[in-house]
Amino acid sequence: MVEVAAILSGGLATRLRPLTEKVPKALIEVAGKPFIERQLTLLRKKGIRRVVLCLGYRAQQVERLVGDGKNWDLKVDYSYDGPDLLGTAGALRKARHHLGELFWVLYGDSYLDFDYRAVANHFKQEGEGKLGLMTVFANHDRWDKSNVIFKNGRILKYDKMKPSPEMEYIDYGAAILRAAALDLITNSPCDLAHLYAQLVDSNLLLGYEVTRRFYEIGSHEGIEDAARYFSLLDKGSASAPL
Repeated sequence: MVEVAAILSGGLATRLRPLTEKVPKALIEVAGKPFIERQLTLLRKKGIRRVVLCLGYRAQQVERLVGDGKNWDLKVDYSYDGPDLLGTAGALRKARHHLGELFWVLYGDSYLDFDYRAVANHFKQEGEGKLGLMTVFANHDRWDKSNVIFKNGRILKYDKMKPSPEMEYIDYGAAILRAAALDLITNSPCDLAHLYAQLVDSNLLLGYEVTRRFYEIGSHEGIEDAARYFSLLDKGSASAPL
């Protein structure tokens, strides 16, 4: 099992203003709890033991709430963007000394309830010679714009900036990377989507299809959708649609 997860949560979240004028996106309350609390609770349940929070905007507020992670039975470390824009891939590169040789990569605005152990085992069995694995979901443009061509267990094309009609899958938001993948990051700032595209084009990225939908708080509509789900979850009556 891969027990370390990097959470990328350094953005300004300008699309969510005025909600994020005084708090970072990770601390937006969704159904009565800061979103980061829900993420950490889920990750511990899924077998993650250590989390590295890659922070930027209002980072100290997140650190004050989360601390060392003991409230979630986790060990939490921090990596900060600093004054220069790094991009999501650049933030990972800066956090490299915290991450070890194999780690999960997640986004700070996504709630992803899937079988982490099954995905990690797949990478262990099939990932020789690969630098990473991307989880994909048959989205069909339903919850966001699809950006992946995935056939017969392989990612054939990934393009977040120029999606095409034949792209029926979406980057689900959870990946496993080897530290060596970070050596491909040469520009700053650098978006993680660019790194993933490089890995796909070089046949260095495995794909794994998950079937439970994602929830996100990157938009006001997403927050409302997630709040409905969490309200049911807190009552013990929620199951994510397939």
